Amino acid sequence: MPNTKHSRLRRWGVTTIAVALGATSLAACGSEDKDSDAQSGPASLTYWTWTPGMDKVVDLWNKGPGKKQQITVTVKKQAAGDDLVTKILTAHKAKKAPDLVQAEYQALPTLVSNDALADIAGESKDVKGKFTAAVWQQTTLGTDAVYAIPQDIGPMMFYYRADLFKKYGLTVPTTWDQFAETARALKKKAPDKDLTTFSANDSGLFAGLAQQAGAKWWTTSGDKWKVGIDDAASQKVAKFWGGLVKEGVIDNQPMYQPAWNKALNTGKQIAWVSAVWAPGTLATAAPDTKGKWAMAPLPQWSDSENVTGSWGGSSTAVTTDSKHKAAAAKFAAWLNTDPKAVAALAKEGGIYPASTSAQLSDAFTEPPAFFSNQTDFYTKASEIAKTTAPSAWGPNVNVAYTSFNDAFGAAAKNKSDFGAALKTMQDTTVADLKKQGFGVAQ
Repeated sequence: MPNTKHSRLRRWGVTTIAVALGATSLAACGSEDKDSDAQSGPASLTYWTWTPGMDKVVDLWNKGPGKKQQITVTVKKQAAGDDLVTKILTAHKAKKAPDLVQAEYQALPTLVSNDALADIAGESKDVKGKFTAAVWQQTTLGTDAVYAIPQDIGPMMFYYRADLFKKYGLTVPTTWDQFAETARALKKKAPDKDLTTFSANDSGLFAGLAQQAGAKWWTTSGDKWKVGIDDAASQKVAKFWGGLVKEGVIDNQPMYQPAWNKALNTGKQIAWVSAVWAPGTLATAAPDTKGKWAMAPLPQWSDSENVTGSWGGSSTAVTTDSKHKAAAAKFAAWLNTDPKAVAALAKEGGIYPASTSAQLSDAFTEPPAFFSNQTDFYTKASEIAKTTAPSAWGPNVNVAYTSFNDAFGAAAKNKSDFGAALKTMQDTTVADLKKQGFGVAQ
């Protein structure tokens, strides 16, 4: 077992989800292989995932490398998000978790702290170089262990209606100060329109913006967790967006709702801070605007910076309950690095791969259909992805995100102090960690 600080941190408590299941503090290390004898010979593995078309991708494995190695994988489709985390922990409590699970990066600390994920550092050393350091560190949690293989990522970008920017004489902002001035300029020229909206119904957006600004919401200090949700970087982001909402130069309505869809489709809102997966969402929300959008790098906090945040993304992990961990790790590595596998993931599941070489593969030579006018879409996306800032997740992301939705939802609606909402989010997250028995550094 690697002598890492995160292995020690496991003993300090469990997550809210686990406590709800009646779990207790776990001290075992995921790198221990109690079933080493089961590593040889034929293996039948089960994989829990929500990615569309994954059965078709896995079929390539079962008919190819898997057949040669006598490793068969069966896909079991699941819900995403907290629902899947809860289901995994429930199954793990009964020692019946599947061999492999798809896990969002922010869910990894929760699963690791409950000893649900195996350390596959030995089996994954050959694929580490296929990912950027910022992506790879999300699967190591800053330790010598490796708890998953990166699958897809969500580097953040700026999307805008190219036709309307031209109509209103707007320049694509390269800094956040310019972004604010662009919002003001549009409001003066077209009072019935907004540059964008601040939405409090998807905490991943704000988390990615804070990440870009340099925030590290969860870090460790010795054997304790340290929460920095209200750090200077996050406060800067909160003050910026809160100021624009209070000023009335951007909207304050939530995303993904009928009103938001209509605003995008009719040109009432002409830009969206989003991630690489945005074309799919825009195709559904604003079908009448196909071919009218363009993508650019996220605005920066200063002219000298070139960094983006991350919004979304997931990995493939091997559970500690698997009796065939080495075989499962081989499949996870193949799934997320083999050219044919990644091409199939892109085609069938619509993912943007974490593998840097896959981002420039034949699967991404053509732009998304909704952005057919921007032929360099994926070339630009790959360059932006390389600038993704490191993330810092903790064992109760779900609590922090719920607090964000509540506190920022009220602040956005009332156009009140976003800084106070951030403090509420910080206090709620710290209180929950302590309640669940984690050591917390002040």
